[in-house]
Amino acid sequence: MSAPERIPPRSLTPPTRLPPPAKEAPRLVSPAELLALGELTVRGRVREASNAVLYCTVEYEGHSAPCVYKPVAGERPLWDFPDGTLAQREVAAYEVSEATGWGLVPPTVLRDGPYGQGMCQLWIEVEAADGEAAGGGADGDGADGDGSGQAGGPELLALVEGDEPGPGWKAVGYAEVGEGRTALLAHADDVRLRRLAVLDAVINNGDRKGGHLLPAAGGRLYAIDHGVTFNADDKLRTLLWGWAGEPLPKDVLEVLARLADQLADGGPLCARLAELITEAEIEALRARVAALLRTGKHPEPSGQWPAIPWPPV
Repeated sequence: MSAPERIPPRSLTPPTRLPPPAKEAPRLVSPAELLALGELTVRGRVREASNAVLYCTVEYEGHSAPCVYKPVAGERPLWDFPDGTLAQREVAAYEVSEATGWGLVPPTVLRDGPYGQGMCQLWIEVEAADGEAAGGGADGDGADGDGSGQAGGPELLALVEGDEPGPGWKAVGYAEVGEGRTALLAHADDVRLRRLAVLDAVINNGDRKGGHLLPAAGGRLYAIDHGVTFNADDKLRTLLWGWAGEPLPKDVLEVLARLADQLADGGPLCARLAELITEAEIEALRARVAALLRTGKHPEPSGQWPAIPWPPV
């Protein structure tokens, strides 16, 4: 065959190598869904808590987060609350907080865990005064505190020498500081704390201590430990008395009006709370909201119950 009739050899190119299929991104999961459905693993315990508090991680569909698990079996009996109901009250406090739109209570659910049914709450990393995370994680030996993260920093509470707390602060009362000396206990005149004071009045919180305040990243403030709430009798004990007797801000009154509507019979919030607290406690909750709307003022200590928890921090 003559050269012009020859078929020229083809240049061989290697086959195109296709990239491996992309891994499907985990679907978005809300913190409440993660807490409720995830696999719960106990990592340690939280020391110095009055009830059993376990530091855990929870994992679900490619997502994970640290959390706190308080089994009902680890609750100590209280004379003024039915046995085995503190976990439900913690969840009810979260539900009411969410209904206000203030988001003051970390996501909290009721679920089964390694030691039976209990409350499971997202762990909050506390931001220190310098803007860095203050730690607060637990290890096998446990962590200090009562529930999540660590106690609020000095920007929220202070002991002041003298009779006036100074600009930006609200006086609470005098506290013994040792060796026969007293100091004025004060809290910051902070809109986040003011909203929390209202929430505590609504849920009838019998134990609002300084160690339950968790300043977090982004200027957020969370509050924890709501087991002794929603009693039908007046139990309000708190460090946040600085606004006692003062008019409620307009935006707070608007929130309370919406909350009253959500607490009406047949409403979703009322139906949810009926799974967690008694009918008498729901009626008392409605009455407290109505009283705040009627007076338009922050409540004052009744004088029939210790107004400040002990220890205060």
